[in-house]
Amino acid sequence: MNRKFISKSNRVLRKVLNSKENLDIIKDFIEVFLKIEIQQIELNPYLQIKSKNLPSEENFGIADVRIKKKDGEELNIGIQFIDGYYAQNKMLLYYAQIHANQLEYQDNRKMTKTITINILDFSYLKSNQYFNKIVIPSKVEEMIELYVLELPKFNAVSKVITNKQEAWIAYLCGETEKIIESKIRKLDKIKKLDKLLDQYWEKEVME
Repeated sequence: MNRKFISKSNRVLRKVLNSKENLDIIKDFIEVFLKIEIQQIELNPYLQIKSKNLPSEENFGIADVRIKKKDGEELNIGIQFIDGYYAQNKMLLYYAQIHANQLEYQDNRKMTKTITINILDFSYLKSNQYFNKIVIPSKVEEMIELYVLELPKFNAVSKVITNKQEAWIAYLCGETEKIIESKIRKLDKIKKLDKLLDQYWEKEVME
């Protein structure tokens, strides 16, 4: 994994990304992995509110956003890193948390479909694919939809980066040389995130 955010991954990236100025990075990430076009995106306040009242070691994901696609559909999306303990429980609990957060918005918006993207620094699923979609039938919602990205499975494949999704995964893995060598254009959001992380660690003080 990229060493710039390996320590308390959710907390570091949450601090760096959860602002209106950096929503473009989250938007780019979601569009690339879910293969959708986003017309509108906004931060949901839940993560920031809860993190102020809980110990710093508590993880509440990287981002909780509400998006509106080009076709008009609205989605509630959460992104998180997961460590090697109780992965299945953490995926389902995080989904439930992000979905239930909609009750706290207090702006009369309708409950909508929730999707979570779970990033793992270990191999977990039986599939040989490094990015998988899990759909679980639900009596409450039409379907529970979870996406799982397993970084080691991508890292094990030695190849040239050919698209933006692979560039994002290579960056998460810390494979910066592959990104530099790639001929992919419009990687400005990855470069912006990298710069923000450099600035974060320059100011970080050991407690």
